[in-house]
Amino acid sequence: MKLHDLKPRPGSRRSRKRVGRGISAGQGKTAGRGVKGQGARSGSGGNLYRQGGNLPFFRRLPFKRGFTNINRIDWHEVNLDCLKGFRKDAVISPESLVKAGLLRDTSKPVVLLGRGEVKTSYKVRVHRVTRSAQSKIEAAGGSIEILGLD
Repeated sequence: MKLHDLKPRPGSRRSRKRVGRGISAGQGKTAGRGVKGQGARSGSGGNLYRQGGNLPFFRRLPFKRGFTNINRIDWHEVNLDCLKGFRKDAVISPESLVKAGLLRDTSKPVVLLGRGEVKTSYKVRVHRVTRSAQSKIEAAGGSIEILGLD
């Protein structure tokens, strides 16, 4: 069997119904659209959200409130218990976190959160540190440098 031998199964392909071509054709005059009204007009249907007098669906839903802050900052969050793999006095920066596999990229600023304990001293260079994380790092003999947001 070759490509030129292929043909659709019998009855699967029907020819298009040509409406409005005379009374004897069975779909003449109003062409199956009824008489008058929105459905009988050309270009009818309205827009996607039109519901013909009902309160539109998107106005019925309660979640569409407030606004989206375009200046919102999305942070990469890293907890202290994720830093166990670093050696003593290591410099922990966004680049070193990417190398360690804790972050995927350095596109977003990094915030250090205080979950977990710190036993070794680190030199931390991130964009933001919580108070609990700062106190734990400084208690272990480490230092913190805050990077500026670009």
